[in-house]
Amino acid sequence: MATEALIERILAASDGPSSSAIDALHELLDDAAIEASAMPKSVAEAARLVGLSTHTLRYYEQEGLVRPARNASGYREYSAFDLRRLVFLTRMRLSGMTMTDLKRYILLVEQGPSTIPERRRIMLDQQDRITRQIRELGLALETTEYKIRVYDGHPEG
Repeated sequence: MATEALIERILAASDGPSSSAIDALHELLDDAAIEASAMPKSVAEAARLVGLSTHTLRYYEQEGLVRPARNASGYREYSAFDLRRLVFLTRMRLSGMTMTDLKRYILLVEQGPSTIPERRRIMLDQQDRITRQIRELGLALETTEYKIRVYDGHPEG
């Protein structure tokens, strides 16, 4: 499936991660599924697709996280590979991964397969942080729901 369609499918799943959105995410992160014939996107098109500002895309480029090609006029052109990397970056940033960790991870990716054990370690550490965040958010939701139930029984509520 085309990168753009996969991104749209993931972002459209606003009510939580459905199996369809998760399948799309897995396909989107699979480099083997990148279509070479896809037309490159401008910085504005790429920003719209992944839900970031053009400023953020330029910042990610400045930090070495993504390296879009330039056309004959010098404008950035984001390939399907670049868009897929941006999806990965946005998911990791949303989950709280630091820029330092992201830069380290991308540097390792670019060094090749020999760095897989270290990349796996970074992802395992991130998984632990996300799991803790989910537990903390679950407790915050329980607290909120408790207060709503309390207020439902209150005359002014």
